[in-house]
Amino acid sequence: MALAGLGAQLVDGSLGMAYGVTSTTLLLAVGTNPAAASATVHLAEIGTTLVSGASHWRFGNVDWKVVAKIGVPGAVGAFAGATVLSGLSTAVAEPAMALILLTLGLYLLGRFTFVGFSSQNLGKPLRKRFLSPLGLVAGFVDATGGGGWGPVGTPAILASGRLEPRKVIGSIDTSEFLVSVAASIGFLAGLGSEGIDLAWAGALLVGGVIAAPIAAWLVRHVPPRVLGSAVGGIIVITNTRTLLGSDWIGAGGSVSWAVYVVLYAAWAAALAYSIREHRRNSARERQEARTGSGAESETAGAGTGGGAAKEGAPSA
Repeated sequence: MALAGLGAQLVDGSLGMAYGVTSTTLLLAVGTNPAAASATVHLAEIGTTLVSGASHWRFGNVDWKVVAKIGVPGAVGAFAGATVLSGLSTAVAEPAMALILLTLGLYLLGRFTFVGFSSQNLGKPLRKRFLSPLGLVAGFVDATGGGGWGPVGTPAILASGRLEPRKVIGSIDTSEFLVSVAASIGFLAGLGSEGIDLAWAGALLVGGVIAAPIAAWLVRHVPPRVLGSAVGGIIVITNTRTLLGSDWIGAGGSVSWAVYVVLYAAWAAALAYSIREHRRNSARERQEARTGSGAESETAGAGTGGGAAKEGAPSA
């Protein structure tokens, strides 16, 4: 569980998402009650988001105006989501949560496999009328789905192109502290400590705290496209398994295996495509950098030569 927390935080801190989704998916896979799983993860996230936010701030990855505008509405949405999930029965909550997580996983997989980041509007201000509703929805989804603050918030802000990726990730991770506190209060009010495994929460916390500063440093070096495709595929496959075995579908063994084969093949293709596109884009950027440097050198050389000719003319 500690290793899972470490891995999830490495992904979350470098991608701005997936700690809650990954950890909750793991807890559901071992049979934890959905509300208790989300409560356990959010309890651990109080510590991991605090350390992650401090680490991102230390590396200059935080825009505090964005944190304030999205974090407070996010806390309100998270408290409401925790209250709703606490009142649902396990039979209803488990497939419902798996469906939410599956949707988020598909979004992650598609987003990072096929879509790049736009920087056309970089530097323009992010308005409160955009961030407040986004925070409210993301906070609600995060509490009811056991994760979703990053998968909803990070791509939406990245898609606007108004904030550089490292500051989007740092600001989302930092504001998640408010969301985790509010969700934990909501779960404790609705559930008490029933079903919450403090040992598991502590293990997730320890792993996350160790990984947080490493992830804040890695955010400038890890290719998010490949990592996002990998995490999205894991989430899709794991939650498909939960849905296939639920009362909603109740698929047989042969049907389940056919679905798994298709999903694994699609995931492998998505990973291969992500890696290929990442390498292609990196090679193109290096080529453009070399071409630009060569053009500048030729221009400088021409200027120097022209100057020498003019200086030499009077003496001739």
